[in-house]
Amino acid sequence: MQSLIFEPKPIVLDGDHVRLEPIELRHAADLYEAGNDESIWRYKWVPMPQSLDEVRQWTEAVTQSMARGNEIAYAIVSKTDQRAIGSTRYLNISPAHRMLEIGWTWIGTKYQRTAVNTECKYLLLTHAFEQLGAVRVQFKTDARNERSRRAIERLGAVKEGVLRKSHTTHTGHIRDSVYYSIIDDEWPAVKQRLLGFLARSASSS
Repeated sequence: MQSLIFEPKPIVLDGDHVRLEPIELRHAADLYEAGNDESIWRYKWVPMPQSLDEVRQWTEAVTQSMARGNEIAYAIVSKTDQRAIGSTRYLNISPAHRMLEIGWTWIGTKYQRTAVNTECKYLLLTHAFEQLGAVRVQFKTDARNERSRRAIERLGAVKEGVLRKSHTTHTGHIRDSVYYSIIDDEWPAVKQRLLGFLARSASSS
C-alpha cells in the first residue's frame, strides 16, 4: 500500500446507488433544490443557500479550491433519478502523512435513511485506502449532532476525542467538535461491515 502515490485527484467514483462526480457548475440547480431544507444546515458552518445564484457562487468557489488541490468536492448523483441529491468531499488532505478527512456531507431529505450515505462512505473510503494508500481517514462533527455521530460510529470509526470550542458556526455558536478516525489496519473489517449494510439494503428494497 505504501508504494501507491498519495495524490487525490477529482475522478468519478461509481456505485450501485450513487455516482460521486467532482462538483461542477452544472450541478448547481439540482443542489439548490435538494438542499432547500433548513434541517440539513442546522449544524453546518454556513447557512442554507437562499438562491440558485448563491449556490452557483458557492460551486465556483469550491471548484477554485479544488484546482488549488485543497480539497475534492463531489456532487452525489442518484443513479435512479440521475440528478444531484447532495454533496460530500475530501478535505484536510495531507500527502506527506497519507491522510485526509471525509466531511461536508449533506444529503437531501428524501434520500436520508437510505443506502445513499452508506455507499458514499464506502466509495470514498475504498478509494482512499485501496487506490491512494491512505493510512488514516478522519471525520469530525458538531458534538450536538447526534444523528451525524451515530452515522459515523455505525461505520466502525473510532472516537478519538473532543476538540472544545473548535469552530464558530454561522449562527455564532462556538461548537465542540467530536473527532473520529479509521486507520488502514482497521479498513478490512470496516469494509466488510459496510458491504454487509449495503447487502441488507439491497435485499430489503
